[in-house]
Amino acid sequence: MPDDHQRADDHHDGTEGSWLSDDERRALRKPLAERAVVSSLAFTGLVAAFMMTLVTPLVPSLPTILGVHASDSMWVVTATLLSAAVATPIAGRLGDLYGKRRMVLILLGIMMAGSVLAAFSSTIVPLIIARALQGMAMGVIPLGISILRDVLHEKRLGPAVALVSATLGIGGAVGLPISAVISQYLDWHVLFWVAGALGLVGFILVARFVPVSTLRTSGTFDWIGAIGLAAGLVPILLAVSKGNEWGWTSLGTLGCLIGGVAVLLLWGWYELRTSSPLVDLRIAVKRTVLFTNLASITVGFAFFGSTVVLPGILEAPVGTGVGLGQSMLIASLCLMPSGLIMWAMSPVAARLTAARGARLSLLIGIAIIAIGYAVAIGLMTEVWHTVLTATAVGFGVGFAYAAMPTLIMGAVPPSETAASNGLNSVMRTLGSTIVSAVIGAILSSQIVTVGAVTTPSADAFRLSFAICAAAAVIGLVFTILLPRHHAKDSRSSLHER
Repeated sequence: MPDDHQRADDHHDGTEGSWLSDDERRALRKPLAERAVVSSLAFTGLVAAFMMTLVTPLVPSLPTILGVHASDSMWVVTATLLSAAVATPIAGRLGDLYGKRRMVLILLGIMMAGSVLAAFSSTIVPLIIARALQGMAMGVIPLGISILRDVLHEKRLGPAVALVSATLGIGGAVGLPISAVISQYLDWHVLFWVAGALGLVGFILVARFVPVSTLRTSGTFDWIGAIGLAAGLVPILLAVSKGNEWGWTSLGTLGCLIGGVAVLLLWGWYELRTSSPLVDLRIAVKRTVLFTNLASITVGFAFFGSTVVLPGILEAPVGTGVGLGQSMLIASLCLMPSGLIMWAMSPVAARLTAARGARLSLLIGIAIIAIGYAVAIGLMTEVWHTVLTATAVGFGVGFAYAAMPTLIMGAVPPSETAASNGLNSVMRTLGSTIVSAVIGAILSSQIVTVGAVTTPSADAFRLSFAICAAAAVIGLVFTILLPRHHAKDSRSSLHER
């Protein structure tokens, strides 16, 4: 592992040191506080993930608050999802080219701007714009993982990567009760002031403790590729998220799906022929990268399935014979163990990955998720049943999220780390979008009515659990197809590329 002076002076061949300003070189000569680096990047990951569930408790009230139709109010949620999916791989590529730390600071600045705009908003259009700006912060998680690869000693890399990767789940699960408390007892604008304050703290921590990322790739930014990726991803994600509302056979849904796929095919053709692509598809189709990304879709699907199904069971009235009659706050607290167990399991998963390889860690994680959902089919009548399910899913996701970045980084050149991790994050987002649409369709099509109360049926919840379990099984198949590597060989590959 190079020391701090070497990091500033190495690679004057156009890939590292020659990119640095005098201020950046001086910053690199400061001693590296590795714990502070990891803590700072983990905190920013938590803040970014919190943005995804920030308005969840507000969703039922948004039509009244904003004076709009319920379908229009959902754009406050959809905008965040779309901007996160588009911005993450673009930010990763910009980080590889111009500095990962710099891009983390820029994304946090954009998130803070979005938070302030939302805090002053009282109508839907500026709020949608603000939420889109907040969603761009999701790019800090893959960027943070890439920074860790650049600056940490090999012995500390595994646990640090596992922790920062797990923040995607931890931030949402732990942040949900905070959002619920604020929404229930304070003015809803306070949510966004809190988000802005958290972003400011993250910005200060990164600026103070995270070193300049010297490892950069040569080339120029692929603006055509960025526009093409956005033009392909947005309509597909839009169709998936709005399919239940628009109708899956409607002209709008089919047009978005077909158009998005067509654009992505053209985008892929262009990316293979440009000298400095946004995403190097030749690397993306390597066996390890491809099957890790496919498994990521299923893990994202299974993890976010619990956040869709379990609150429905917990909050449905007891009189329906299905629900448990809990408030949004209690339901959020019941999901919190999922995030806490991810945090607790991240060092355990890192040790397993170091000893036996990331492939085994991913296999174990997805298997636990599948078992958890299979058990949930028969255990859904008590509050502790939902806590058990959430905990099992969090346990498995903790192992899976720790393994996936390690698999990606072991298969790609260091100069492509941020872009490749960004693409992997998009795959997780795609899985979460698909599960929202699939489970939403099931829960809305199988309902029971008791008096004036309508709620999904018990069979609908059981079917939802079964589908999440099936998604995990598919993820197991993808993981089995990953090439086998000895743990030592994987670590060498990670640090010597």
